[in-house]
Amino acid sequence: MVLPSMLSVLSTHDVEVAETLIGVINFLLIFVAARTFAEILVRLSLPTIVGELLAGVVIGASGFHLLMPPSTSANLNEGFVNMISYVASVPPAAVPDLYFEAFPSLQAVATLGLYALLFLTGLESELEELVAVGAQAFTVAMAGVILPFAFGTLGLMFLFQVALIPAVFAGASMTATSIGITASVFGELGYLKTREGQIVIGAAVLDDILGIVILAVVVALATGGSLEIAPILKLVLAATAFVVGAIVLSRTAAPAFDWLLERLKAPGAVVVASFVILVLSCFVATAIGLEAALGAFAAGLILSSSKNNHAIQQSVLPLVSLFATIFFVLVGAGMDLSVINPLDPASRGALVVAGFMLIVAIVGKIAAGWSFLIDKPTDRLVVGLGMMPRGEVGLIFLGLGTSAGLLTPSLEAAVLLMVIGTTFLAPVLLRIVLKDKTPGGGNAISDDVAANPVGLI
Repeated sequence: MVLPSMLSVLSTHDVEVAETLIGVINFLLIFVAARTFAEILVRLSLPTIVGELLAGVVIGASGFHLLMPPSTSANLNEGFVNMISYVASVPPAAVPDLYFEAFPSLQAVATLGLYALLFLTGLESELEELVAVGAQAFTVAMAGVILPFAFGTLGLMFLFQVALIPAVFAGASMTATSIGITASVFGELGYLKTREGQIVIGAAVLDDILGIVILAVVVALATGGSLEIAPILKLVLAATAFVVGAIVLSRTAAPAFDWLLERLKAPGAVVVASFVILVLSCFVATAIGLEAALGAFAAGLILSSSKNNHAIQQSVLPLVSLFATIFFVLVGAGMDLSVINPLDPASRGALVVAGFMLIVAIVGKIAAGWSFLIDKPTDRLVVGLGMMPRGEVGLIFLGLGTSAGLLTPSLEAAVLLMVIGTTFLAPVLLRIVLKDKTPGGGNAISDDVAANPVGLI
């Protein structure tokens, strides 16, 4: 390790001890702040993942400057620097260099958390429901991807002169739908097995697949710096083939995986074997020029039909709870929300962009509720509202865009406000719309059809 000249007066042992202490302090800060905000958000019936992001905002570049990723230009909190100096027994002037020397280890753990979260998202995808849910869900999913993506991207480019790659990435961030949030609200209100509920859940699964494919292509293009048609087409075909291959393997490879698990007796076999599949899938995705995040999601799809799916989820969930928390806190910590300060005249343009993205994100998904044909009474507004929350998937998009350096600070803030706005509004509006309605009022489907929604076509 090559140390900055400012640290040359310290011994290697002093540097290692100081960096270890800094790492411990960072972990402590992250988990205490994240859990505090998560407890507040869960009492407001909002996803805890939003609390983790807000925790990063508060302790990071937009708040107290206690957790500062190297990409930020702001300085560490002076009191925090003095505290580290005292605890680690190093000069205050050496603390910033030590801090940023230790930071890559934290970012590596955060990346592991992101991949574990995407793996879990793939595991939770009900592919049987996706295949059986019918033409309505497919149409809703396509409209829910195309409308926000097209109008968001074109609007940012032509109305606000945003460059092509950032505009495409911001447009892609509006394509996702959070299955967890919608399923939770529908479940609480008894609407999960209605026509509307089944259409939305099936469409949300497809939305996530399409959105992550778009994301992988955009990140690959941005890092490669090529905007020619041939490379774009190659990446789209590669991403599509990769996901289709994962779906096919879920039918063929999952039984072999189950056979292997039955013969492993050592403790931790489920989580270790699952992560071997995760790593292999990430490796293959990277080898063919795609984003490793797509490989993580595909690994979850491959094992989604495993008879050990529940056991895999239970073994991976603690890792997600720990490491994905670090990822989202770091995303929040790196954001400079001063760029959307309404009291600063120079920031009002960014607020207009954020407002534009929020409107397109809401209208695009609600319009998708009117995109399908059906000969039975169906509440299309409920379908559209059910597709609206971006939740954790939108934040994954934001995190990848931030770490890849694809977004300007103002566009980062705009995407964040769009994700939080749709995540907050969707449950509230769904509860208002469904409050006086009784499940089964012409829209319910039988348990048999809910289990095999092909009857909806």
